[in-house]
Amino acid sequence: MPSRRPGPVHIVGAGPGVGASVARRFARAGHAVGLIARDPGRLAVLAKDLSADGVRAEWCPADASDPAAVGRALSVLAERQGAAEVLCFSPLPDVGLIKPVLETGPGDLEQALALNVVGASAAVRTVLPAMRTAGHGTLLFVTGGAVEHPNPDRAASAIVGAAQRTYAALLSQALDDTPLHSAHLVVVGPVGRGLKHEPDTVADRLWQLHDTATETYAVLM
Repeated sequence: MPSRRPGPVHIVGAGPGVGASVARRFARAGHAVGLIARDPGRLAVLAKDLSADGVRAEWCPADASDPAAVGRALSVLAERQGAAEVLCFSPLPDVGLIKPVLETGPGDLEQALALNVVGASAAVRTVLPAMRTAGHGTLLFVTGGAVEHPNPDRAASAIVGAAQRTYAALLSQALDDTPLHSAHLVVVGPVGRGLKHEPDTVADRLWQLHDTATETYAVLM
């Protein structure tokens, strides 16, 4: 029998670093690429850059901290490309929220949780029904090193990191006896060209988590 054609990878929080590398890595394996981020101008530039590398990408703007907007954007991409086979949720943290714990207020935590946990839940609830119907699918989450090394000088990241880890772990448990897979990748240290972690290295690890579907939690040190 002919092999199944890979479904789209939809990247929430797509940018020129990890998001672009994920797009290129999954495109090489035959996946269509859908991009979601807040700034439509940057999305258009990213799609153009990917096109120059032979990767055709659809895009739809949405703020990852707005559950309704995330749901709409993913639904638009599904209408254009088909339902996501892979969801990659990897928005960059808001650097304005990086403060010591004694300077971190309720509003800071509310914003951080909205971006990294509430937004993730909205994305999952949008793509999961079609994945269940199809009988295959992967949920990928990328977070920073605060999950492994909480620091009182970066309180919001530490608190939200604990919530992210718990949410991703519960998803993995809930999907354990199904054909679907959920995996959480923690990247410890800076990511970027010439920095500790190259975006392509992160993308390769995410591809491995999807392709093997055996690990639910992994750390890049």
